[in-house]
Amino acid sequence: MVETDLNAHAALAALLGIERAFGRERGEANAARTLDLDLIDFDGQQIEAPGLILPHARARERLFVMGPLAEIAPGWRWPQTGESAAELARGASIGSDAAAPGSPSEP
Repeated sequence: MVETDLNAHAALAALLGIERAFGRERGEANAARTLDLDLIDFDGQQIEAPGLILPHARARERLFVMGPLAEIAPGWRWPQTGESAAELARGASIGSDAAAPGSPSEP
């Protein structure tokens, strides 16, 4: 979790600038990447604008996002439904080789 004086659009622009500074080149969609910084949520705002959808459109499906989020911010809730990160992690299907917090496969 990060605090900033930037608005959501400026925060995303800053993240994309960091990716560029580390050599990230955007080619075809879903290609392998050296660095991928995403804005998952921004103070519960719901935004649908060109280049920015909040909360992140696919984060809730990704165990590699929701699992760690549940560990560092257990009180975080999906803005549209109120589901916790832990609840979303248990139902996430992308990145299922990672273990959801509290799952039997978690060490």
